[in-house]
Amino acid sequence: MPLGTLDRRTRIRATRRQEVLDAAWEVARERGIAGLTLREVAARVGMRAPSLYEYFDSKESIYDAMFAAGYEAFLEILPGENDPTDAQARASLWLRRFFAFCRADVARYQLLFQPAVPGFHPSDESMQLAGRALAALDLEMAAIGIRRSAAKDLWTALVTGMVNQQIANGPAGDRWERLTDEAVAMFIDFMERREELG
Repeated sequence: MPLGTLDRRTRIRATRRQEVLDAAWEVARERGIAGLTLREVAARVGMRAPSLYEYFDSKESIYDAMFAAGYEAFLEILPGENDPTDAQARASLWLRRFFAFCRADVARYQLLFQPAVPGFHPSDESMQLAGRALAALDLEMAAIGIRRSAAKDLWTALVTGMVNQQIANGPAGDRWERLTDEAVAMFIDFMERREELG
């Protein structure tokens, strides 16, 4: 709901809640996603740590709100109607977007795609956003003729492996991103031959 339609008290609360989330992202970007502390977040918004509970039930609920925001951003980079229709060009473009998305915010990448926060489990509501992303990617795979679960798993392993290598060995570089076209071509060629044989 847009802030302008809320009553003043609710609007102030929503604004304050967003300030807490912004501070949490700042801390996570400086210290890594698992380095988030309530004390540091509170200090950045001029509060004591116990005051955060007025806006979030727990540290996990802060992580959950961050997770949801991350997947809302991820949904915006998914392939769309203005993207190329050629399977290889479309997959290459999306993989480049995924590289850019992950490198742009390593803390967000850690939260969404790595088991970086021990014990954190997103809420059902937040997982619905992740589910929407997976469903959209499933449709993309089906559009290029890839429907088997094992093929989807292989694509996920290929994509996340490349991005993991880039993040771990130089998020500002492009050593693994430069392999995008070759990796996509190799995957599609293999899968086309596999489907013919299968």
